[in-house]
Amino acid sequence: MRAWDPRIEEMPIDELKKIQYRYFKSLVYRLYSFSDFYHRRMKEANVHPDDFNSLEDVKKLPFMYKTDLRDSYPNKIFTASTDELVRYHVSSGTTGKPTVVGYTQKDLDLWTQSVARSLTACGLGRGDVMQVSYGYGLFTGGLGLHYGAEKIGATVVPTSVGNTERQIELMQDLNVTAIACTPSYLNHMGEVADKMGVSIKNDTLLKTAILGAEPWSEQMRDHIQNKMGILAYNIFGTSEISGPMFCECSEQNGIHIWGDIAYTEIIDPETQEVLPPGEKGELVMTVLQKEALPMIRYRIGDITYLDESQCPCGRTHPRIGRLSGRVDDMLIIRGINVFPSQVEHALMSIPEVLGQHFMIIVEREGTLDNMLVQVELKQEFFSDKINDLMDIKRKVSHTLKNSLNVSAAIEIMAPNSLPRFEGKAKRVIDRRNI
Repeated sequence: MRAWDPRIEEMPIDELKKIQYRYFKSLVYRLYSFSDFYHRRMKEANVHPDDFNSLEDVKKLPFMYKTDLRDSYPNKIFTASTDELVRYHVSSGTTGKPTVVGYTQKDLDLWTQSVARSLTACGLGRGDVMQVSYGYGLFTGGLGLHYGAEKIGATVVPTSVGNTERQIELMQDLNVTAIACTPSYLNHMGEVADKMGVSIKNDTLLKTAILGAEPWSEQMRDHIQNKMGILAYNIFGTSEISGPMFCECSEQNGIHIWGDIAYTEIIDPETQEVLPPGEKGELVMTVLQKEALPMIRYRIGDITYLDESQCPCGRTHPRIGRLSGRVDDMLIIRGINVFPSQVEHALMSIPEVLGQHFMIIVEREGTLDNMLVQVELKQEFFSDKINDLMDIKRKVSHTLKNSLNVSAAIEIMAPNSLPRFEGKAKRVIDRRNI
């Protein structure tokens, strides 16, 4: 698969590591010298820039947390002045104070270049028409994909989210070949298209989907690809590091993290020790060239693993595996760690149910945690025969127990009865702390 910038994307690994060290060293000195926040944080950790003499010394540096951004609201830790900023993005703030991220023009250019590399790695380029169905505005998704798609010469249809029937009409009328949205919304779009009598596989030119902003399973990918006749690629980013930046390539075997843009670590979330490639842990990133809001060793909270082997596509930059959940999304049910993505993975293997549409409800009775999983029945298996429904319920219960190692109550729901999500899917209702 062609590369956007072969000189960078396919450079020898030793050369890439030298570039990372040079950028990292410069970043540490700059922040120690000009950022009160980082100067104080490094002094507390008893570390000085002169202690940073190799990439191995990264582990000496302190972590940064999302609470640091919230505590510094709105811009107390920015390292660029207001007249150098060209844009703000703001998180939803659903778990506390919103986080504000500022961007210089160089920051935006680097973000756009990163997305351009990622989209090119998926086979997109001039001649493609991309429908961007992520939200535009304070959320980073829409604008991030928009500018990256324009950079590679694609034509952009900035539909944002909502008005789904109109989106399907535009997909047909404007000969859309690629779409960027959440996997939940693409599934919803497919259901709406079916009701309209439109087959995305047969009645559109859609061939590629760039999907992210929420965890989704390999089984979900198979479902989308088989139903819609497209290739679905996993994209990753967070508002704090600049929104969607990194994506799978044509191999669909790990998300390429551009090493000249970000340095990636996987740590044990409990001991904070750096884990070797292949071991699952918490994702930690340092954005190496960010001007307005650089972050050293930012604990993102996603659970994944690092793959440093050269990809068959020819790119040498490290990859991370499919995200299996978040440290802070993880449910502990009777001592067992449970991620929503594990539930989806299991449900997608059951032919009688719509595994992509489920809800997890957790409650506490006395000292015991109880988990209820609601899942929709497929229309063709909908029946008024109690025995048939009980058989399916037992099948779902058995499959989840084998997958999660913890039992769950099951509620079989009628088709189209559970919520559909245009943005990030909200699959968990935890009532234990209410």
